[in-house]
Amino acid sequence: MTPTPTARTGDATLGKAADENFPVAPFFLPRAWRGDLMAVYGFARLVDDIGDGDLAPGGADARHLGLEPEQSEDRLAMLDALETDLRRVFAATGEEPSHPLLRKLRPTVRRRALTPEPFLGLIEANRQDQKVRRYGTYAELAAYCELSANPVGRLVLALTCTTSPERVRRSDAVCTALQIVEHLQDVAEDLERDRIYLPAEDMERFRVTEADLAVPSAGASVRALIAYEAQRASDLLDEGPPLVGSVDGRLKLLLAGFVGGGRSALTAISAAGFDVLPGPPKATKPSLLREVGTVLRRARGER
Repeated sequence: MTPTPTARTGDATLGKAADENFPVAPFFLPRAWRGDLMAVYGFARLVDDIGDGDLAPGGADARHLGLEPEQSEDRLAMLDALETDLRRVFAATGEEPSHPLLRKLRPTVRRRALTPEPFLGLIEANRQDQKVRRYGTYAELAAYCELSANPVGRLVLALTCTTSPERVRRSDAVCTALQIVEHLQDVAEDLERDRIYLPAEDMERFRVTEADLAVPSAGASVRALIAYEAQRASDLLDEGPPLVGSVDGRLKLLLAGFVGGGRSALTAISAAGFDVLPGPPKATKPSLLREVGTVLRRARGER
């Protein structure tokens, strides 16, 4: 049976879960959790694909959002249309969401009593990507991560009914770290999109110019800068084991997977000599498993 265009639209987006640094909805979780996590991931991935111009060709996503196919290249218009459709997800009455991924999200939102703020934050982060191409300070970058990454961790806590102020604080640190790690892996790819997520103040400190980022292989100054930012991410990931230690059961494994995924990606960056310019250093499965085990052992010591 040939899949419908609607099915293909959602499947293409959800299929990118396998490429993430961390397991999105691993098999050991309860089925209801897996479904809810994938519904949230589908929305987050769609927002990023719109913001990065990585939508599937053909304009199906634009049509689902009530736009003409050629408007799929107008990222701000697409994000505005997505926000309009998102508000249908949270409306008590009225029409159903138009995009298939948002129709999948609506039951999760209602079942888990989710609020719109984290989802709106993800949209706003991608609007910012269309307008802000450079970050002067680390504080500015951290504020961007507050929109682009931290809502995901907060949603995971909300989906599993484990939200508390301390867990949110630690989750925010972990999510910011994961975003920084992704930026480090994607320096060359981001530069092709005329984006740099390395703070200008740090580039100046290490005497790195934009031209230094546009070569096939990193010189010593670029490697030193990447090592510095990697250590920053590593320090933030130190909030991970206490977070993991504060929960029980299969959620502990899921959160350990997030933290271990960040750690294993940092290991890959280090193994590449902090030369991220030839392409994203990727973690191996054995490395991920080792790091998850380390996180779980450290979490036991935090209890």
